Amino acid sequence: MFKYEDYENSAEFIRERMKGLKPKIAIILGSGLGVLSEEIKDKIVIKYSEIPNFPISTVAGHAGELIIGKIGEKTIIAMNGRFHFYEGYDLKEVTFPIRVFKLLGVETLILTNAAGGINVEYKPGDFMVVNDYLSFFTESVLRGKNLDEFGERFIDMSETFNKELTQKLKKIIDKHTGRAQEGVYAYMKGPTYETPAEIRALRVLGANAVGMSTVPEAIIAHHCNINTVAVACITNMAAGVLDEKLSHEEVKNTAEKVKYTFKEIIKDFIEEI
Repeated sequence: MFKYEDYENSAEFIRERMKGLKPKIAIILGSGLGVLSEEIKDKIVIKYSEIPNFPISTVAGHAGELIIGKIGEKTIIAMNGRFHFYEGYDLKEVTFPIRVFKLLGVETLILTNAAGGINVEYKPGDFMVVNDYLSFFTESVLRGKNLDEFGERFIDMSETFNKELTQKLKKIIDKHTGRAQEGVYAYMKGPTYETPAEIRALRVLGANAVGMSTVPEAIIAHHCNINTVAVACITNMAAGVLDEKLSHEEVKNTAEKVKYTFKEIIKDFIEEI
């Protein structure tokens, strides 16, 4: 769908707006987790709608802007809002920014999301560091012609999420909350929440949390050799775990309650990498 030149054109547009800044760290802020944008100093804000080839986020709780600036002494680039398969985008569009980040010199990607808890020991407000994923229900984001400029045709996925960064983030979460979780994230295509039967099946398969994002971006980041770490905010328990209906409002409300803890966790993590 996209040619290498399309990624280059987008990167060049952003580069011209960055005033010489060279971010090595990128972060994607999930539903209700945009509060971190308040901590970015000397920020440069670019609307997605201005950037060539960028999709536009359509989900409540996603601002739809790229922010470049400083957190502490580190220069970062942040996506305040992401794209999802369920919005009608092709997976190549969903993950387009990741390859642009690679061309901008990004070496580390921090993925965040709101997720449903499958593990019955979890509770809303917990943070789970992702150590692996399940993805059976959508096409591969690498389907189609391989762009050799970014990576090989066939790639090993044994360590999609960098082990050293994963453990470092888990320790920081534990320091702030006293109950850091670590587990497998199941990627489902949405926009419907999963059925209780699907959740029971995912639990048997080893999933601890479920959501509608993160995995496509992680695969593309791994393909182009960006060190990746991911954290899920457990905003609700998945279908059938509790006797109550699921809603996006609950997701946003829980994210609102933990947003300042989330902000401090990510700030501390950025300082350490």
